[in-house]
Amino acid sequence: MKKFFLLLYSLLLIISCQEKDLKKEIKKTRTPNSFAIVIHGGAGGIKREYFTEEQQKAYAEKLQEALNAGYLVLKKGGISLDAIQAAINVMEDSPLFNAGKGAVYNSEAAQEMDASIMDGQTLNSGAVAGVNHIKNPILAARVVMDSSSHVMLSGKGAEIMAAKYGIEMVDSSYFFTEKRMNQLKKIQGKEQTQLDHTAFLIKNELIDDHKYGTVGAVAIDKNGNIAAGTSTGGMTNKKYGRIGDSPIIGAGTYANNLTCGISSTGSGEYFIRTVAAHEVSNLIQYKKVSPSEALHEVLFNQIGKLGGEGGMILLDKNGDVYWDFNSTGMFRGYKKSNGDTKIEMFEKTN
Repeated sequence: MKKFFLLLYSLLLIISCQEKDLKKEIKKTRTPNSFAIVIHGGAGGIKREYFTEEQQKAYAEKLQEALNAGYLVLKKGGISLDAIQAAINVMEDSPLFNAGKGAVYNSEAAQEMDASIMDGQTLNSGAVAGVNHIKNPILAARVVMDSSSHVMLSGKGAEIMAAKYGIEMVDSSYFFTEKRMNQLKKIQGKEQTQLDHTAFLIKNELIDDHKYGTVGAVAIDKNGNIAAGTSTGGMTNKKYGRIGDSPIIGAGTYANNLTCGISSTGSGEYFIRTVAAHEVSNLIQYKKVSPSEALHEVLFNQIGKLGGEGGMILLDKNGDVYWDFNSTGMFRGYKKSNGDTKIEMFEKTN
C-alpha cells in the first residue's frame, strides 16, 4: 500500500510539473498581431562622460527617428523587411553613424561600405560589399536578395545592379565629412586601423569618436515574420578591399523565424571567426538556452576570449527584445506594439 501511494504521488508530481511547463510555454508565445523593432547604432567605448549633452540629444533623437520610421511600417501592416530598411535608411542618411553618409575613410581616402539583409521566413538574404556610390547600401542589399540568384555582390558589380534597379547613386563627394577625414589623417601612415569612435574624442564636435561603426535593425511584423539588416562604413584606414562581418550572413546578420533575428556591431573579424549571429541562433534552437544566455556566451566566452569587442541586438520569435555587449556601451533602442519603448546609450541597466 505504501508503495502504491508513493507511486501515485510521483505521478501527480510529474503531471503537475508538466502543467507548469505547459503554462510557461503558453506565456512565451507571441501575442497575435503584435509587432516590434529593435535597432543599434554601434557599440564601443561609449561612456556618459565622453558625450556632451548636445551629442547625447542628437544621438537619442536620431535613434528615435529611426525607430519611428520602422515602427510606422509595421503599424500599417507592412512587412518586417520594409521596416528594418526604413529604420536603417534613417541612420545611413545621418553623419552621426558610420554607415552611408557618415561612412569612414579607408587607407586610400575613399569609402567602402557594406550591408546585408535577411528574411527569417525564407532564409533568403542579400548583401553588398565595398561599394562607394550607392547612397543607401541596405537598399542595394535588398535588390540582391529580391532580384538575383546570388547572396552577395561586391564593388562595381553591386553598383551596376543597384543602378539597374533604380537605387539612388551619388558621387563619392556625397559621403565627405570633415570629421571623418580628420580621423583618417590622425592615423594615416601608421600600421593600424581604427574602429569608429574608439579614440580622439573632441568634446565640442557633434560626431564622437568612441564607438564601433555599424548600424542595424531587427523587426517582427504582425504575421510573425522576422527580418534583420546591418550596414557599415567599416574601419578608418582599413586596407583597400577589407570586408568585415556586416555583409556576411551568419556573422553580422541573421534571421530565422524558428529562433530570432540578430544584427551585430564590433570588431568584425572576430564576429566572422565565431560566425557570431548564427551561433546565437543555434544555441537557442539546439541547446534550448535563453536568448540572453546565448548572447552572453557568444560575446563574452567566444568573441571576448579571442580579444574581440562589440555587441548584438536580438528579437526572438515571440517578439521579445534582447541585447548585450562586452564594450562599455552601445547605442540601442526598441519600440513594441504594446507600448513598450526604450533608448539607451551607455552601460547596461538590466
